[in-house]
Amino acid sequence: MHKFKVSALLPTQTLLIALLGLLVISTSTQAAVLIPAPPEISAKSWILIDANTGKILVEENPDQQLPPASLTKMMTSYVVAGEMGSGKISKDDNVPISVNAWKMGGSKMFVREGTEVPIMQLLRGIIIQSGNDATVALAEHVAGSESAFADVMNQRAALLGMSNTNFLNATGWPAEGHLTTARDLSLLAQALIADHPEHYKLYSEKYFEFNGIKQPNRNRLLWRDKSVDGMKTGHTEAAGYCLVASAERNGMRLISVVMGTNSEEARAQESQKLLSYGFRYYETALLYNAGDVIQAANPVWFGKEDMVDLVVDRDIFLTYPRGTRELLEVNIHVDTIIKAPLTSTGELGKLTVAYQGEQLLEVSLRAGHPIAEAGFFARLWDHMMLFIKGLFGG
Repeated sequence: MHKFKVSALLPTQTLLIALLGLLVISTSTQAAVLIPAPPEISAKSWILIDANTGKILVEENPDQQLPPASLTKMMTSYVVAGEMGSGKISKDDNVPISVNAWKMGGSKMFVREGTEVPIMQLLRGIIIQSGNDATVALAEHVAGSESAFADVMNQRAALLGMSNTNFLNATGWPAEGHLTTARDLSLLAQALIADHPEHYKLYSEKYFEFNGIKQPNRNRLLWRDKSVDGMKTGHTEAAGYCLVASAERNGMRLISVVMGTNSEEARAQESQKLLSYGFRYYETALLYNAGDVIQAANPVWFGKEDMVDLVVDRDIFLTYPRGTRELLEVNIHVDTIIKAPLTSTGELGKLTVAYQGEQLLEVSLRAGHPIAEAGFFARLWDHMMLFIKGLFGG
């Protein structure tokens, strides 16, 4: 992954920056980088995003509400991981298996009614074997009933911005109104990877054996592409064959979602097409680390200090077409007059990055450190100086 740094900073209101010779705005005519059309995908809906930036690379019908089948279990595992992280339940808990869980049809982990099973085994049964029985058992353990657990799932979905999702159960068992979208599932996948990286590692396991029965992970890409390390398959007659997949190459992670293909092989092939396209024609770079100085020594009025550095307060990643570094336009826009008191959270300017007139990124610039307000006479002097400056158009 490339790391970009500011090579020179000038105290002007709007700056055009060259980033270590890697981002160069040339005065000569530059050939446009050609990105071919996305591959044809045989599915009802799909999307491809960068996991770090959320940049959408390819999409088709991403907001069409469709039954998710066992892709639902991604939210189940996300909720369980969150409950474990908050200490409400423990990875060492033993979960009682109810009649409701034991009698679930469809794909199964083959737990037995009346027994107790450790949480981590049930999670593997959910993620690797797609066990409906394991899913219901964990839902009941967390929330008391599957319907109550579905309420928690919907609350989590709302917090993640999954605005077109409605969960009615924890498994994805067919139910009228149990719907989501490719876009919403990409948001869920992104959150699961970022919020629970250790939990996400379960999605890369190829086999899980329980009760003497060894079952393979249904995600065929785990065997075909070493960069793929998750995520989840789903299938019902109404949903078709679905797959959320994620892969990482050279520090760049992509997430693909395909919904409504016509076979197990098709969902793997169509997902592979999307991932290959994204890695071939796009790249993601770390432009700045949190705290990097973007513009130094900006004048401050009414403060106990006269100058302040402007910084970014988080790591800044950018996804852009591969081969376009020399065509990226980077600009800084800083407030004309910066007044104390200053905190580390107030916005004092913006950094923007554009490609061929399209803005790719906008980031707030903030004070590198807080600056307190000066005393009365110092503030009075600055008021006079600003008045004079205004008179002469300074």
